[in-house]
Amino acid sequence: MSPASSPAGSHSGEPRFTEGDALIVDGRELRVRVSVRRRRLGLTVERDRSLTLHVPKGCEVRRAEDFVRSSADWIDAKTRLSEQRRQLHPTRSLKSGEIHRYLGRDYRLLIVDDGLAGTQVPAVRLVAGRLRLDRAAAADPERARRALADWYIHAGQRWVRGRLQPWAARMDVPEPAVRVRDLGHRWGSYRAGAGGTGVVSLHWAVFQLPIHLVDYVVAHELAHVRVAGHGPEYWRLLGRALPECRRLKTELDELGRRVWMGDLA
Repeated sequence: MSPASSPAGSHSGEPRFTEGDALIVDGRELRVRVSVRRRRLGLTVERDRSLTLHVPKGCEVRRAEDFVRSSADWIDAKTRLSEQRRQLHPTRSLKSGEIHRYLGRDYRLLIVDDGLAGTQVPAVRLVAGRLRLDRAAAADPERARRALADWYIHAGQRWVRGRLQPWAARMDVPEPAVRVRDLGHRWGSYRAGAGGTGVVSLHWAVFQLPIHLVDYVVAHELAHVRVAGHGPEYWRLLGRALPECRRLKTELDELGRRVWMGDLA
């Protein structure tokens, strides 16, 4: 979500942004994203409370600074809300008996001796309804966290490959590449590419959600193939493909607070 956006102004000779720039305004640091499709400025408060400034190509720094200052109250309100939501995300100890979810179903974690000498057995496997975590990995909580996140990445990548094409066809957009990775506190993102191609990225934690909410995240990001930002045109496009999108967004906002994002107890 973003505040009322502002058209890019024009100050002759002013410095302009390039992708990956950072901007500091009144002590606030913002990551800058430049889009050739965007016409107006916008802000996003990420789930980790970092700030992203979305600007059109050729946007001058002075105009962006004015926009950020005019949005100070909105930033403060959204940052407080993000902090409230962050505190609801559970922590995990990664011990035997702990419940972890995959595509909305519960699976019990089981610490096992799977690391046989000379073999390449993954540290985490789903076998007979149990998430088996190798004891050697479990001895180091950070290593165990990485191993479990890697399992979600690979399992999610395999699952979503067959899910993207039907949604892209339904929304009448080119099918982008898809990547599953750690996105901090964002469920997903879309990055446009040359020649109409692009990449949808999904957080590994998304695959703890029920399938209908994973589908919502996929459709949400695919809509950005056509429309940058979350204005009325964006919601019209998403609503044509997914009439219940507003209800699903509310459900994701609520259920998503209880998804494990990798924090350890």
